Amino acid sequence: MTTTKPWSEVFGESDRLDVSPALAGLRKRPLCRIRLPYGEPAWLATRYEDVKVVLGDPRFSRAAATGRDEPRARLHIGSPGSLLRQDPPEHSRLRRLVAKAFTARRVELLRPRTRRIAGDLAARMRAQGPPADLVEDFALPLPITVICELLGVPVEDRADFRLWSDAFLSTTRFTRDEVTEYVGRMRDYMAALVAEHRETPRDDLIGALIEARDRDDRLSEEELLAMAEGILVAGHETTASQIPNFVYVLLTHPEQLAALRADPDLIPRAVEELMRYVPLGGGAGSARYALEDVELGGVTVRAGEPVVVALQSANRDESVYSDPDTFDPRRGEASHIGFGHGPHHCLGAQLARMELQVALRTLLDGFPGLRLAGREEDIIWKAGSATRAPERMPVTWDAPGTPGRRTA
Repeated sequence: MTTTKPWSEVFGESDRLDVSPALAGLRKRPLCRIRLPYGEPAWLATRYEDVKVVLGDPRFSRAAATGRDEPRARLHIGSPGSLLRQDPPEHSRLRRLVAKAFTARRVELLRPRTRRIAGDLAARMRAQGPPADLVEDFALPLPITVICELLGVPVEDRADFRLWSDAFLSTTRFTRDEVTEYVGRMRDYMAALVAEHRETPRDDLIGALIEARDRDDRLSEEELLAMAEGILVAGHETTASQIPNFVYVLLTHPEQLAALRADPDLIPRAVEELMRYVPLGGGAGSARYALEDVELGGVTVRAGEPVVVALQSANRDESVYSDPDTFDPRRGEASHIGFGHGPHHCLGAQLARMELQVALRTLLDGFPGLRLAGREEDIIWKAGSATRAPERMPVTWDAPGTPGRRTA
């Protein structure tokens, strides 16, 4: 009989950016059974190729989770109208409505504005002088400003977005009642914003969604609100987390940091390697349900059984990557799956890539001797969240006219 492993035994405490050593052992054998903090038991896929099958094979369904006690790490799993809860062709219909805003060409048009936003934030940090909180002063406002301008949301409401996003992604940080309250507030806010856009039409993404709803009847009101919410949360939360994560990795890998300073053209490749190397999530992704019996990793997953995937494990698969636990900004091996795979591959992947490239270039160019301020213990890491990142990250740098401390 297959033993069902508890969540903690597989993923550990998700301390900082460490990947649980238990995952390396699991990659050497077939799928294992696991029980997440919420929902029914599931199969866990840890190998690169198995994870790609679960995420990309139409025999595995996200929509089939509706009405089931879906295995999950967090309380809130999104509304039924969310893109993340759909399969093609419904998923394809919804995705097409917004995909054109996130193409590589459209994202490149946003790069100059993103550089200006990043430059203004960096200038403000320099004017205030070191030390600074990289999260509050740079990493959070950069992607929030970009996505708010794209979507058509007032950026001055960002404190509310942060609270609502934290609740949306909460594992243990908020109680069930608090999650319900804050997610409800986000839904009410979006409904009011949509009403305001209807009264005063604007040329932004919410305006385009309203037109698709009211003129073309291509999505329901529930789908409209769910899509706007999802874009707002996903459009800033992951990038706001990865900026300090990436900077932390660079500041604790001085040789690699020196290589990027010496050759800034390496930054795009370094961003891809950091997406592979950094485990943004502390556990398993959204469950897929087998629509028929499927042979996977030497195991038969029966129709109706859920499977969850460990992206952080797949991105450290030694059968795919040489020396996978080493951060190498010049790595040129197989593509990572940090943005997912298949129909649910991250819609905003190109936007995130661009923002991360701009962020790293701005920080490396604008802050000589950038380093952690004080001790690593002074960094406050998120707790009770589905994403891992510093919540507060004090940094300092060599101010002009002072000798400072020479670092990589």
